[in-house]
Amino acid sequence: MPKEYSRTLRVGEQIRRELAVLVQQEIKDPRLGIVTITDVEVSTDLTHAKIYITVLDEEGDAQQSVSVLNHAAGFLRHELARRMVLRLTPSLHFYYDRTIKRAADLSALIDSVVAADKKHQD
Repeated sequence: MPKEYSRTLRVGEQIRRELAVLVQQEIKDPRLGIVTITDVEVSTDLTHAKIYITVLDEEGDAQQSVSVLNHAAGFLRHELARRMVLRLTPSLHFYYDRTIKRAADLSALIDSVVAADKKHQD
């Protein structure tokens, strides 16, 4: 079992690297924002891959970017099959990763509480 797990991690990391290049160089859709692929989770049977992205712009643009990428998933899967040596290329499913936005919101909240606490101590 641990060997399968490490293989899925290796395949996921390779998919992340290849997709980063493909999205940057091959997708020319103007609706696509500046996209960063944050994580790839590959199923243990290597048939599905969940790709999590963040977008530099606002969240509305993020949903549009996810839609564009899901629409281009067939093309991206075909290109991955050409670039990677796998018996089966997983189907790609793109999702917006809210982790970075949540972390920034929490950090801002903590900073405001610390500033308010210092203000009350003075």
